[in-house]
Amino acid sequence: MNDMTPIKTTIKDWETDQEVRWCPGCGDYAILKAVQRTMPELGASPENTVFVSGIGCSSRFPYYMESYGFHTIHGRAPAFATGIKLANPDLDVWLITGDGDGLSIGGNHTMHVIRRNLNTQIMLFNNEIYGLTKGQYSPTSREGTKSPSTPFGSVDHPANPCAFALGAGGRFIARAYDVSKQLPDVLKAAYHHKGAAFIEIFQNCIVYNADVFADFTEKKNQDDHQLWVKHGEPMLFAKGSKGIALDAEKLTLKVVDVTDGDWQGAGVIVHDQTNRSVAHMLVEMPFGPFPMALGVIYDDPMPTFESAVVEQNRKLAEGKMPDLQKLVSKGQTWQVEKQLREE
Repeated sequence: MNDMTPIKTTIKDWETDQEVRWCPGCGDYAILKAVQRTMPELGASPENTVFVSGIGCSSRFPYYMESYGFHTIHGRAPAFATGIKLANPDLDVWLITGDGDGLSIGGNHTMHVIRRNLNTQIMLFNNEIYGLTKGQYSPTSREGTKSPSTPFGSVDHPANPCAFALGAGGRFIARAYDVSKQLPDVLKAAYHHKGAAFIEIFQNCIVYNADVFADFTEKKNQDDHQLWVKHGEPMLFAKGSKGIALDAEKLTLKVVDVTDGDWQGAGVIVHDQTNRSVAHMLVEMPFGPFPMALGVIYDDPMPTFESAVVEQNRKLAEGKMPDLQKLVSKGQTWQVEKQLREE
């Protein structure tokens, strides 16, 4: 039997007839378009793709993708995604969540889908605020954030999504932001990774937390405050005039000046996306003294959860015939008989 020729799609094949209902200027529009543009380049097909979301502004995403979709309940999208993938491992499953949905009520579920290494792409939209419920502070909000629930400023220490994912055992960690031209490349890398691929996407909430990432996303700030890492290439920024090196005494990273392009002489590190220790240091670099690390920070695959489940079931089923009656009769059983009452 000849292999079926893959059906080529266009961006139009991934757009639905639903009115996109986000606030004008919301960063979600840019993320949506990036995904819709990327899907044809991946060779993906709508009938084999599922987008699963929880609750929040980002969780409207499945309505706008011409594919299968589940808009589920608050924080529980990973549980639904796990069930979908186990029922049909051949499906491409994308999990859409936000900093509140995925790291507050859904933190436990997010941790376990990463720990289990389910083969899914996890896109966490981080705007550092609860946008859907009118601007309360979220798990990623910075200390001092004033909101309806923290009118005098938040005293919480914010969660670091990528550090959380690494700590949960994540094998693919990446960062980008809503309008970055490199976002499609990050999405492609996540898609080709076999296992749980975690992508933090900085997203501008134009209404409740506008321009909170402007210090590194605005064009005038990009050169000096963005570090786009790429496997096998030196960690340079500021148009190559600065780089990231290892402080051998303190076992931490440091910023060094690069003179006349001599990054080797300055001790600049070459990015190795399989180095877990350096990945931890990159995602925890304090912004300001350091640039924001973006791109594929860590990528080191291992066997997936659903492949282990499928193989286990296959072995257990060898030489056995399906017998539903035997299954339901197994163990302690009893019969309820009708007894006619004598008058």
